[in-house]
Amino acid sequence: MKNWLIALATVALVGCGDMPANTAPQTSPWSESRELVVLVQNGPTTFYVDAEGHYAGLEYDLVTRFASENGLKVRFVVEPNYAKLFERLQRHEAHLAVGVHATKDEQGIRFGPAYQSVRPVLVYRNDRSEQRALDAVRTGSATIETMPQYVQGLNQLKLEFPSLTWRIAEAGDGEELVEAVAQRKIDYAIVDSQVAGLAQKYYPQVAISSKNGEPQQLAWAMQDGDSDLQAKLTQFFGEIKTDKSLAKLIDRYYGHVNRVGSPDAVAFLNKRTSVLPRYEKWFKKAEAETQIDWRLLAAVGYQESHWDPAAVSAFGVRGLMMLTQDTAQRMGVDRLDPLQSILGGARYLALLRDGLPDEVAEPDRTWLALAAYNVGLGHLLDARELARRQGKNPDSWADVKTTLPLLRDPKYYNTVRFGYARGGEPVAYVETLRSFYDILVRFEAPAVTPAAPLLAENVEVQNPANRVLQISNRVAKAKTKKPVMTAAL
Repeated sequence: MKNWLIALATVALVGCGDMPANTAPQTSPWSESRELVVLVQNGPTTFYVDAEGHYAGLEYDLVTRFASENGLKVRFVVEPNYAKLFERLQRHEAHLAVGVHATKDEQGIRFGPAYQSVRPVLVYRNDRSEQRALDAVRTGSATIETMPQYVQGLNQLKLEFPSLTWRIAEAGDGEELVEAVAQRKIDYAIVDSQVAGLAQKYYPQVAISSKNGEPQQLAWAMQDGDSDLQAKLTQFFGEIKTDKSLAKLIDRYYGHVNRVGSPDAVAFLNKRTSVLPRYEKWFKKAEAETQIDWRLLAAVGYQESHWDPAAVSAFGVRGLMMLTQDTAQRMGVDRLDPLQSILGGARYLALLRDGLPDEVAEPDRTWLALAAYNVGLGHLLDARELARRQGKNPDSWADVKTTLPLLRDPKYYNTVRFGYARGGEPVAYVETLRSFYDILVRFEAPAVTPAAPLLAENVEVQNPANRVLQISNRVAKAKTKKPVMTAAL
């Protein structure tokens, strides 16, 4: 049977038709103003305000780095309507539109180097079979909601299945469509594979069709004829691909996406409403003491014991935060008391986090500390040493998580101080915990409402449509002053 979504691999439809009157002033040449005006869509794969109240997202990180390396200011303009990204570029209202699908059909538009691939996928409720979903959309018995990027592919597919019908979500993002499917507001949606994978953690009621389209390339769009900007983009993306910093950024946002399956997400969401409320105030008390987001601490508690204060392991760790007797004594707590266990676990995690070298930035600092919480600080230090020997960055979680599993191999563990460790376990531990934390950030409010996001002097954000940008997470910053630590934990 022909893959019904294969046609969606064609270029995106964002045709403009008759141009409306200008709605924003034209930009000055960036080479003169030294300012880049960048159109961006709000979404979990592009640009958002994180759990700490800071601007974040893959596109935000890439653009700010590009601008900094070229001595430019940045003015982000949030544009909810995908088609208008291109229209506004054609009207010279911006210099770049980022996170878009590269196509050959846009007049007056040129694309920079491709840096990521996505696939169009069909999202449907998991209480029906994939075949039933495909039959429903092909026969027109159900309507698809989709983004403008995929309309041209649907038009071609309609030649084979004349009953196919769809509605276009002119504004918003793919995650909102996934949520609408989960809540039975719509039957089916077509979104990017990256968006679907992220959103499925929060909405495990949905399934993603295995019959998806061919990869489509993401790139930055600019006005045709801007050869200087094109050259700078080519150089920039070439460098960050070569030095692996692009891969590390992608890993930061997507590396943990597939760690929690739907059954585990459902179990977690159920316990979030039935069990977590008993301990929420104590996690918040621990946040007040350690400045670690209570939702991250709650994720640690779930990953350790499923919020069971009577939990015990074969290795002698016990309690809600699964502390050893030595660690509990060091933190001054009774590990069998749930409040004290939470406080002890939070203090221990803060000690690990704040004892890392100054140059370890967030969120890597917290991910590394969590790995040490699981496997021990000594083994984390060994993994960081292996990263140094291999020319990797010992301060990067994306690099250290590749060397931790080597601690099972005598070729490596015989060369480091603390020897053998089941190094794959802390990698799975941290990545799974990150997914649980993501879910809590979506459904639980912070203990303290973050202030308005602060920006560097060379960055400005305009949000004329007043989109709600707070959609995802990042861990809390470490304290400024840190205790001196040894590896003998």
